[in-house]
Amino acid sequence: MLPWIWIVRAALAAATTLGRIAAASRPAPDDDGLPSAADESGDSGFRLLPAGDQAFDARIALARRAETSIDAQYYLIASDTSGLQFLRELSDAAARGVRVRLLVDDMHAIGQDELFAGLAAHLNVEVRLFNPLPVRDGSFASRIVFSLHDFARINRRMHNKLFIADNTFAISGGRNIADEYFGRAEPANFIDMDILASGPAVHELSAVFDAYWNSEHAYPVQSLVGTASAAALQQQFDDRIAALPALAAVAATDTLGQSSVSAQLQAGRIEQHAGRVRVLADPPRKVDERDGADGIVMSAHLELIRSAQSDVLIASPYFVPGDTGLAAIGQATAHHVSLTVMTNSLATTDEPLVHYGYAKYRHALLKMGASLYELMPGAGERHEADASLGRSGASGSLGRLHAKLAVVDGQRVFVGSMNMDRRSAHSNTEVGLIIESRSLARELTLLLQRERIPRSYRLRIANATGGIEWVATLGREQTVQVREPVGDAAVGLGVLLTRSVVPEDWL
Repeated sequence: MLPWIWIVRAALAAATTLGRIAAASRPAPDDDGLPSAADESGDSGFRLLPAGDQAFDARIALARRAETSIDAQYYLIASDTSGLQFLRELSDAAARGVRVRLLVDDMHAIGQDELFAGLAAHLNVEVRLFNPLPVRDGSFASRIVFSLHDFARINRRMHNKLFIADNTFAISGGRNIADEYFGRAEPANFIDMDILASGPAVHELSAVFDAYWNSEHAYPVQSLVGTASAAALQQQFDDRIAALPALAAVAATDTLGQSSVSAQLQAGRIEQHAGRVRVLADPPRKVDERDGADGIVMSAHLELIRSAQSDVLIASPYFVPGDTGLAAIGQATAHHVSLTVMTNSLATTDEPLVHYGYAKYRHALLKMGASLYELMPGAGERHEADASLGRSGASGSLGRLHAKLAVVDGQRVFVGSMNMDRRSAHSNTEVGLIIESRSLARELTLLLQRERIPRSYRLRIANATGGIEWVATLGREQTVQVREPVGDAAVGLGVLLTRSVVPEDWL
């Protein structure tokens, strides 16, 4: 983008209500007596969003206060309550004169062409679908099957998650827009993490959005729908969102003791950590590349691991390190770096095939000296919710890890959309942030070490048999399992047979 356009954008953003709040929210230096990013002219502000209800509240609150623009980019927007409420807020913002741009990956946009076209029929709204499948109708499976003639292309997806209001505040991280990402589903919800950013980081994220929006792979939704008129589609959309329930109340505070973003916006200041940031983004053209090289985000993530001096803490729902990831971890542990990985167990994963891709690396990782933890089933139930990384919802709900995080040397944090697997490395486009902030690193480490790791199995190699053991510590009691914990999960025969023939890049 031309520099003068950025100057105009910055001036418009600063003049908005959100721009004034962002200026008032400039974070103070870290309180550890060490040099802080807030002492630099290019500092950004950051706030973790661990709780699902507050993460949804943050998006809605920003949408309602936007005055000039909303840019939203997601891998998945479901047609459930959360998804429709989110779309309703976008249409309401557009009705106030806000320019709304919505970019959605087409993989899971099953039967949503008319829904998105109905939104796009509103004044001030544009909707584009990224890398559309040639088959528009039918189930998810049938769309894939009848598009297999173009598999090399459709296998590459836009996995980014990004929400930007008035070019002043941005939300990025692991959450898509669906009930299970905000603690509103049964029987399972995702334990996830987003980060709210202000300052220079937002301008860089806006540039990422623009690159995807202007990509040749982003198609206006109107070019993909049938013959229904725009007026009819708009009326269908309006009728559908008119029947939605009111937004649910948000908890007063999250597990970090933070009040909601909506409450802080009302007060005129967002509490944030200061940090220097490196915004990472795979280019849209990654969907055309066939060289098998790691993308920009994965390469930077692995370099972050290799640069560690003392300790690394990783959380990833799907952990298939491959040769490059294994080498980076081996290099770190060989230099006496304490390295801990937290991921899902077979009992909590929603992708058992991916879990088997991970399982073959467990022995090698443990022999390198890495510490492995797998989430226990039940770790997201209500009696544990107030102390969880991100509350997973109603009582009895299964918590599934979905956050993509890393903390290195107690001062650098990675938050993004990228899983530590080969699909994120080679096939999907991703976005992430590496933030240098000791206070933010302390906060995230506390969440993982105090709350999630105690609710996970610790893996070890049995001295007698050489097999894997799963050690669970609940209070003062410790139990050891010698078989893979599966909980109530049913692993189909098809998964067991397929795991040996599906390449890691497809997992």
